[in-house]
Amino acid sequence: MREVGLRRRRNVDCTMTSSLPEPAVRTRASTREIFGWAMFDFANSSYTTVIITVVFSVIFPKIIVGDAPTYRQGNLFWSVALSVSYGLVVLTAPWLGALMDFRAAKKRFLLASCLVTVAATAALYWATPGRVGLAMILLIVSNYGFAVGESFAAAFLPDLGPKEALGRISGYAWGLGYLGGLVSTALVVFTVGPQEPDNLAQLRWVGPMTAVFFLLAALPTFAFLKERGTPQALPAGESLARLGFARLRTTIRELHAFEDLVWFFGGLFFATAGLSIVISFAFIYGDQVVRWQPRSQLLMFVLTNLSAAGGAVLFGALQDRWGNLKTYRLTLLIWGLAVVGIHQTKTLAAIIGKAVGGAWAAEDVYLLVGTLAGLCLGATQSAGRTVVAVFAPASRSGELFGLWGVCGKLASIVGLLSLGLLQSALGLERAILVCGGFFFAAWLLSLKVDERRGMATARRHEGA
Repeated sequence: MREVGLRRRRNVDCTMTSSLPEPAVRTRASTREIFGWAMFDFANSSYTTVIITVVFSVIFPKIIVGDAPTYRQGNLFWSVALSVSYGLVVLTAPWLGALMDFRAAKKRFLLASCLVTVAATAALYWATPGRVGLAMILLIVSNYGFAVGESFAAAFLPDLGPKEALGRISGYAWGLGYLGGLVSTALVVFTVGPQEPDNLAQLRWVGPMTAVFFLLAALPTFAFLKERGTPQALPAGESLARLGFARLRTTIRELHAFEDLVWFFGGLFFATAGLSIVISFAFIYGDQVVRWQPRSQLLMFVLTNLSAAGGAVLFGALQDRWGNLKTYRLTLLIWGLAVVGIHQTKTLAAIIGKAVGGAWAAEDVYLLVGTLAGLCLGATQSAGRTVVAVFAPASRSGELFGLWGVCGKLASIVGLLSLGLLQSALGLERAILVCGGFFFAAWLLSLKVDERRGMATARRHEGA
């Protein structure tokens, strides 16, 4: 990666130093390049929305595993498959990020992750009832490709503009991503029909349709996004694998110099644990606990995606005016209220019905709470990504965003397994409260972070 102005080449051992002069201010990338970068959010949202959240997440326990009426085994298998994929990300993402920085190969790594996701998602066509092992393997591989791709794409963010503009850029991309999720899921849902066993012939096309959408929508990314930086020569007798691990050890050993980033990673761990549950179980909760009708499921999908897109853009603008960290904290507080609303959906329906003198269905309240949560769904993730971008020296964005990916995926493992085990023992309705604890812990740890101090630390280590 490079910045506007001159940058000293990093030594091979990449030892961080605080004696470097403050770097020149970055100029904003071209509109076309920012659009190309944002289109990857548009493209990969098809995977996380169709496969992880709305459609395949219901097909897996209901049809492939088929352990009605509780679906507890199917829900547990779903949690385990996602957790294994995130475990693989934890083991590989920082090392891949170190190699990516050394070889100046972010774009190639991003393309590889995209192709892995597309191929494994298309292969879900063969995941039919009873073929639980195959479905889990394909889910693990496809979600791994998606998850490392998130880290690879995020590593481009520091190069797209000055730090004070990154909140708006990130929010724009995240908002576009939710529109991508809306468009892709609408295409799939209206094409394949209801998620019922007697519609299996149509439902088998969910994976291939999502894969084609992802691939085509990502084409502008690889056409317009620029690869910055100069590949470094491999020292004599050194291998890329050994060098990648050496760089990773150096980064981890010197993380103490980035105090605010470390505290933020700690809080982000708990926030992501909560988000992973919401993303993976929101529609399962609606199906199994709220017992909603197909109309409400469709409305929830539309409302949450529209509110998430609008929230990401609006909160992105707020980040640049009010500060990334303050915005992030606000979204966590709103999440806490939303979790209480989700758990108390039936009670709230009775209270509202009594107050207005009419009947209110639990699914109607769930729609309202989902819309509120949707406002923060993209905003929390976008703000978190931006905080890491402004705390990370551009010369180490691949490595530090690799650690960002590790933090997020470890959190997803903890969140999904926590909910999976709790719902096996207590039922999904009570187990969902663990989300509230995660968001509260994230808010508490965020109070230890000083945004100005974190940005100053990044400037001191720029180019190291």
